[in-house]
Amino acid sequence: MILQIDHHLTLQEFLNLPSGEGDITYELVNGQAIPKMTPKKFHSRLTRTLLDLIETWCHEKGEVCIELAVALTRNDQDWVPTPDLLYMSNTRLPADWDEDVACSVSPDLVIEIISPGQTFGEMAGKAKDYLDAGVLRVWVVDSKARSITVFFPDAPPKTYMKEEVFTDNLFPGLKFTAEDVFKMAKIPTK
Repeated sequence: MILQIDHHLTLQEFLNLPSGEGDITYELVNGQAIPKMTPKKFHSRLTRTLLDLIETWCHEKGEVCIELAVALTRNDQDWVPTPDLLYMSNTRLPADWDEDVACSVSPDLVIEIISPGQTFGEMAGKAKDYLDAGVLRVWVVDSKARSITVFFPDAPPKTYMKEEVFTDNLFPGLKFTAEDVFKMAKIPTK
């Protein structure tokens, strides 16, 4: 069931919407509850693979979450995206944060996996919005191109493909190749 709301939602109204409306996840964009695309098989496999990769690396460094809503600001308006994955270091994550609510701090990392019907350009625009809201890194994962593009707040994006090794000073010791990720997720080559 898709929500039918005929007015501009405030952040609190959005956060108070009932959950559990089937398999639909919503994001708050320009005062509207916008349904997020339902993940498919390859998307799910990539999410699991990236979760395992980051969880193994971030042991005692922070927390990685799947589809956790994040309360941010975009164009001077409340914005609540629900990234496919996010990572928050212990330096950003309040030590006493133990509530079942949307995240209220900008994550260190947001990962968005391109779903059928979405374009790289749309995800690049969303990456810029995340960076403008204080996120330190955004990864856009494209299973068709078999690439992972990393967006930085202070440098041009960098795309990793094939056997090029990912490294980033923000994530010391985290190393992988895009091809490793796609093989672990069992994404077929086209």
